[in-house]
Amino acid sequence: MDQKEHLNILWTNADILTSDKMVMMYSTNSMLHKWWNSVTVIIWGATAKLAAGNEQIKTRIQIAQQAGVKFSACKACADQLGVTEQLEQQNIEVIYWGEGLTEILKSGEKLITV
Repeated sequence: MDQKEHLNILWTNADILTSDKMVMMYSTNSMLHKWWNSVTVIIWGATAKLAAGNEQIKTRIQIAQQAGVKFSACKACADQLGVTEQLEQQNIEVIYWGEGLTEILKSGEKLITV
């Protein structure tokens, strides 16, 4: 994957408006308008619970996935919050992200943190 054309969004803010009007809107439009070749939204912390339980956000995730956005959640967070199964049912990858995030940061890949 060409790092210059791939965007990672580290989604840690569980505010519904921020989630909807930034993370979901930008990631979806990035794929629809071909601003990036690929986008991965990394679900971390409280956003795991929001993504698993809020119907509005679940719908927005589904729309983003249909546009080609990949979602991946921190397994440690999802396990601790008891939402791993719900996230997996939404076709969200659930993996340990500590090393992966460190690699993104060290390699200089594109990363937005929200």
